Amino acid sequence: MDVRDRAVVAQTEAPVQGVALSDAQVADRTDAYFLRTKEIVRRNGDTSVTYAVFMRRPVLFAAKLALDWLTAMAAQRGTQFTIETKHQEGDWVGAGEPLFYVTGAFTHLVDLETILLQRLGPACVAAYNAFTMCVDLPNVAFLAMEARHCAGQEMADMMAYAAHVGSDAAKRSVGAVGFIGNATTATAHHFGRESGLGTMPHALIGYAGSTVRAAEMYHETYPQNDLIVLVDYFGQEVTDALAVCHRFPELAAAGRISFRLDTHGSRFIEGLDTSLSYAVLAAHAPQSIRGYRTEAELRHLVGPGVTAAAIFHFRQALDQAGFGAVKIIASSGFGPAKCKVMAAAGAPIDVIGTGSYLPDNWGETYATADIIAYDGEPRVKLGREFLLRK
Repeated sequence: MDVRDRAVVAQTEAPVQGVALSDAQVADRTDAYFLRTKEIVRRNGDTSVTYAVFMRRPVLFAAKLALDWLTAMAAQRGTQFTIETKHQEGDWVGAGEPLFYVTGAFTHLVDLETILLQRLGPACVAAYNAFTMCVDLPNVAFLAMEARHCAGQEMADMMAYAAHVGSDAAKRSVGAVGFIGNATTATAHHFGRESGLGTMPHALIGYAGSTVRAAEMYHETYPQNDLIVLVDYFGQEVTDALAVCHRFPELAAAGRISFRLDTHGSRFIEGLDTSLSYAVLAAHAPQSIRGYRTEAELRHLVGPGVTAAAIFHFRQALDQAGFGAVKIIASSGFGPAKCKVMAAAGAPIDVIGTGSYLPDNWGETYATADIIAYDGEPRVKLGREFLLRK
C-alpha cells in the first residue's frame, strides 16, 4: 500500500512494529484531562473525530513507529482508526503542515494523544538532522552512537530509526553514503544489520596501559576484524597512531586500520595550537577561513578538540609516513552545524561516529494534535483553520 494514499484500518492490518499498552498503562502515562474527557464522552455519547497532527518547524516525516503503535492500540481495543497521510517516510514536511490525519471513536483516541505525540516529534526532528548531516557530507559514512545519549531503550529505538530515515532520504537525494550502522545490537536492524558496530572504548586503553598494547589485545582477540583504535587517551594522537601502524604494517597497507579521533574540547590534538591550526587550514583549505566566521564555526575549524585543522594535520602525518590507506574516524560533537563546517573545509574524514543528530532544542520536538472534525463536520479551534483538509 502506497503511504501517499494511506488509509490504514487497524483491525485488519497487523502492525509491523509497535507494542500495544494495556488500558491501565495508558491511563498511567497520559495527561489526566484526556482521561476525564474520555469518561465524560463515554457517559454522554461517543462520536467519531478526526485529528490533525502537525509540528511547528520543518521536519522529515518519520512517523512509522508512532503509527505502528497507534495501529496496535486500535487492534487491542477492537476498534479501527483510519490514518491518512500524503507523506512517505523521509519526505520534507513544512512547519504547520499536517503530518497525518487519524479518524476514529473519540473514546478510543482521546487518551492516546499524549503517548502518540511522544513517539512522533523527536523522531521527525532527529531524522531531519541526520538528513542534513548526510547531505552536507555525502562521501562520509556515519555510525549512529545515540544510545548513550538516550533516556532509555524506547528513545534509543526512536532515534536509531530516525537516523535510518534521514540517511535513506539523503541517499535518495544526493547519493550519500549515509548511516552504515549503529553502536547497539538492539537497534541494528534499522540499518540492516544483526549487531552493533564498534571496537574499543577509552577504558580498554587505560586497562592496557598503552595504545599499542590495546591494539594488540584487540587484534589477538578479534583477528578477523579490521582494527579501529582510539588515539587520544594519552594526548599523543599522531605518535600513537604511527606506532600502531608500524606494529601492524600489513593491516595498515591493506586499509584495515582506522583511527578514531575523539580529542575533547579542552585541548588541541598533538602538534597543534591556535596559530598552527590556522596555518594548516591556510595550506589545505584556505577558503574555509576567508571571510566572516562565527565563533562557533571558528571553534570547529581551528579550536581545540576534533577540528578541521586537526583532521588535516592527522591525515598529513599518516600520509607522510606512508600510511595513506589508513582511515580516519571522527567523533565528538558532530551535529548538523559541525558537519556543515567540515563540509565547507573539505575535511578528509572517512567515517563519523555521532549521537549529535539527536534534537538539540527539545522544545522543537513537540508535536501537536487538534481535532478538526466531529462526526465528519469540520470544526477546529480559532486560529487552527489551516489544519482543515483542503
